[in-house]
Amino acid sequence: MTDTVSGRSGRVRSKRPPTIHDVAAQAGVSRGTVSRVLQGGHNVSPASQEAVNAAIRKLNYVVNRAARSLVTQRAGSIAFLLSETQDVFFEDPNITTLLRGCTTALASHDIPLVVMTAGTEAERRRITPYLSAHPVDGVLLFSSHRGNPMIEQLQRADLPFVCCGKPLGRHGAVSYVAADDREGARTMVRYLIESGRRRIATIAGPQDTPGGLERLLGYREMLAEHGVRYDKRLVASGDYTRASGEARMQELLTRVPDLDAVFVASDLMADGALIAIKRAGRRVPDDIAVGGFDDAPLAVTADPQLTTIRQPWARISDTMVRLLLAQINGEGTATVILPTELIVRASA
Repeated sequence: MTDTVSGRSGRVRSKRPPTIHDVAAQAGVSRGTVSRVLQGGHNVSPASQEAVNAAIRKLNYVVNRAARSLVTQRAGSIAFLLSETQDVFFEDPNITTLLRGCTTALASHDIPLVVMTAGTEAERRRITPYLSAHPVDGVLLFSSHRGNPMIEQLQRADLPFVCCGKPLGRHGAVSYVAADDREGARTMVRYLIESGRRRIATIAGPQDTPGGLERLLGYREMLAEHGVRYDKRLVASGDYTRASGEARMQELLTRVPDLDAVFVASDLMADGALIAIKRAGRRVPDDIAVGGFDDAPLAVTADPQLTTIRQPWARISDTMVRLLLAQINGEGTATVILPTELIVRASA
């Protein structure tokens, strides 16, 4: 509800909103101290910071972002850029999880997130000049396909950015945060072997992505370490969609009918694989054990629930935001690889 006061003319006018000067007076500090608190609290004593925050709460002070941008020469916002086609945005549950995590991490810094897609050449042509004008302070980039053109365009625009997943074919300094795909795959295949499975197939991810490459490498390594011969007939590649998981599983069942386990490089593809297995009249896990990767929300709604490798989504989001804000504040690039975890459920 808006506060009002009456003027001499009897008309009712709105009470002006509190300013940074009001906050400074209420907190008993200088305007410069308030400004430093609003910009991250650098060189501000804990007592002064608490006094300013208390004044902000009491006065219901809201930052004037336009005015702050003029002073700091910053846009005051971050872009969440999905360099994939829009259907991936709506189908892949991992994107929603990451978007939620990044939004939450930035909210603690009072920074809004702008969502953009650039999965087609036409979208990239439209978005490149927009980003070159620096309407955002940095970019959280979600695409791991080899030769992603957005990386070069962001570098040319001199915009700080952090990739989700290791960018392939890039030898310069690029910040990224990734789960340990190779070790996660090794863990799943080890579990299937130690559970007594011997004809273990895999539905790998796209081989122009780090997850596709690293998870297939982990699969092959663990077979070799247990003396299990690598058989190309037991390998198929999907594109991380449910439809591709179903189609590749059908191919594997036709090609190698006596397989007794399958490691699938994403939970969405694993859900598709379950459909194909049931259609073939096989039981999970009695006839074929199924292991996924991600621990996406659908892992617990699948029938049966998926044994999978959990990616630490919250830590990935938080770390990406932390690295990006550090870059914006003048720090260099950095890379972080986070551990995964085996989650055992009914499918294996």
